[in-house]
Amino acid sequence: PETGDILKWPANSKFAVANGLVGQPMLKRKFIPATLFDNPYLAEDGMYESNLLSMPDHLRRQLLEGDWDISEGAAFPEFNRKIHVVEPFDIPDNWTKFRAADYGYSSFTGIVWIAVDPADEKLIVYRELYVSKVLAEDLADMVLEAEQGERMRYGVLDSSLWHKRGDTGPSIAERMINKGCRWRPADRSRGSRVSGKNELHRRLQVDPGTGEPRMVFFNNCQKMIEQLPSIPLDKRNPEDVDTNSEDHLYDALRYGVMTRPQSGYLDSYTTDTYAPSDSAFGY
Repeated sequence: PETGDILKWPANSKFAVANGLVGQPMLKRKFIPATLFDNPYLAEDGMYESNLLSMPDHLRRQLLEGDWDISEGAAFPEFNRKIHVVEPFDIPDNWTKFRAADYGYSSFTGIVWIAVDPADEKLIVYRELYVSKVLAEDLADMVLEAEQGERMRYGVLDSSLWHKRGDTGPSIAERMINKGCRWRPADRSRGSRVSGKNELHRRLQVDPGTGEPRMVFFNNCQKMIEQLPSIPLDKRNPEDVDTNSEDHLYDALRYGVMTRPQSGYLDSYTTDTYAPSDSAFGY
């Protein structure tokens, strides 16, 4: 195939090390989906299809529709790559844009950039950043570099990042704000996790008025597209996701959607003469 994932020789390969091939292309792979209807013999009499239709939802979508993103116990079974993932397009300058982040040094930092379509208030997740072991100041530089030429209405960050965490210097959030990367605290009040999950369910649903989902993802947001449909429910609390799963991008997305963004919302937040009223929080 002309496109697909390129696997490279790893550093733990004795053959690659001996032949100077570490980091060089090893092979190319591509997933080519096929459904029941690509096999006329099985689809002909309808019996096999009827068996698949009688299966639980996640098995039906896997075996009948070829949707292998879905898994048993998934927190967001509404996610469907066919309707929620779109080709990138140029986002007009007058659309509201904002970012949301969940920070971790030893684990991972997940950041998503979101635009609001003024026609129907649809959210477009158009960029992601997923990194590990990056200091606050360096992360601020990475964010500002990614946003060059863009106008961000606001940024929302895990509110625990304003805690001093035992030191006497500025907090993680304050260190980023001091670099010019401004944030406001995310809602982490009691019940906010469940409310955020419910809002994501609503956003992933297809709007009956427009026939379109209320949130889509550019196909370059590969980590988000990979992680969101595989996040499991918490077995002890089915109203929340399993926090032991890879949920940093999910948390960032949850913080973002709970800001209730609208087109034109907080238009006066960022102007050429903007000055924060609170130097610690940056807004």
